[in-house]
Amino acid sequence: MTKNWPFHPGSKLPHILTVRWLGQVGDGIFQSSLASFVLFSPERQPNAVSAATAFAVVLLPYSLVGPYAGIFLDRFSRQRIVLFSNLIRAVDLALIALLIKAGATGVPLTLLVLVAFGINRLILAGLSAGLPLVVEKDELISANALAVTGGSIGVVIGGGVGIGIKKLFDHHGKSDLSDAKVILIAMVFYLLSSYFTRRLSRGEIGPAEHEIPTEVRGVRELQEGLRILRNHPDALRGIFSTAIQRGGLTGLTLMGLLLERNTFNPPSNPDAGLAGFAYALAIAGVGFGVGSFITPFFVNYFGRHRWIRVMMIAPFPFLILFAFLPQEWLLLTTAFFIATCGQAVKVTNDALVQSQIADEFRGRVFAFYDVAVNGLIVLGAIVAALILPKSGKSAELPLFTTLAFATTTFVLLRTSKFFIARPRE
Repeated sequence: MTKNWPFHPGSKLPHILTVRWLGQVGDGIFQSSLASFVLFSPERQPNAVSAATAFAVVLLPYSLVGPYAGIFLDRFSRQRIVLFSNLIRAVDLALIALLIKAGATGVPLTLLVLVAFGINRLILAGLSAGLPLVVEKDELISANALAVTGGSIGVVIGGGVGIGIKKLFDHHGKSDLSDAKVILIAMVFYLLSSYFTRRLSRGEIGPAEHEIPTEVRGVRELQEGLRILRNHPDALRGIFSTAIQRGGLTGLTLMGLLLERNTFNPPSNPDAGLAGFAYALAIAGVGFGVGSFITPFFVNYFGRHRWIRVMMIAPFPFLILFAFLPQEWLLLTTAFFIATCGQAVKVTNDALVQSQIADEFRGRVFAFYDVAVNGLIVLGAIVAALILPKSGKSAELPLFTTLAFATTTFVLLRTSKFFIARPRE
């Protein structure tokens, strides 16, 4: 067996990967249909505020579910949580498809979308918390690279499949009906994910009986997660760095969406804008794959802490150039490199957190991790909405993102503070 390679006879990792990847292909199909309905319909021309609002609606449940995720993930079978969450999410998508078929854009649709993405957060947090129980400690980097990268690529593939199927359906009916049909296809992937969850036994991804806390404390779970992380300061700094990187990536994604929708393509041709944005996401997806592929090798050379610092700095030249030369080829180039670096940061820090936190606390720590990351993602969307014009052209946003990354690298991740420290008692 290759050193640190997580596949070996009897490994349960393929089961976790199958469940995660199937669900995330469904996520890509669902999100492409939702974007088509909300942002790329002929009668709906987005500006920065409307695009940021759509992002916030998608991300809000991640922050709402986060404080309570630890309650479930550290107390009940994570396998059962993932199984039934996928079933509930499939039913939720069937209801969303009915509303979209009717062209509804009001509160009921928003609430059902919130439920869908909230459940998704619970599923991914449960699989991440359970991953260290099915691989060895020195296999975590490779296992995370496979899980996160395969999932990200799955979202991109699902998005492309969703867009292609929608175009096919558009030849035979209304656009809203096509979006509804695509959502039903996403529902099938969630049902498949639920089915394959049964290949894991009830307690296989935790928690163990002796690790289950007796108190139920709701939001105090976040405080507990933060308290645990304060005893592991490098993991805490890594979490905030990952959150800042994801916030910057979100703002740049909104910029790319507006550029493709309103500048690089005629605003009167939303299909061209959607195709251009999908292509940019596909290029970013390749970057996600490259970032995860190279990370295990470079972590062995640099170490986790230095590799995170390097990957926070690496996008600077592309961001600065894109600020003053907002052209489509440079958008694609920047998307590739910032996705590569961002995925390298995420994969490395996930393994850093998993390796330092005991399983009995891991659900609460990942609940805090999720809230921190998604809080910064929402903040990134808000900043982009305040800065970006309707055209999407802006030097300020890439430069602001560069400044945020530089501050993170040279202050939060400075060598004197960001290193493996003996946990404080």
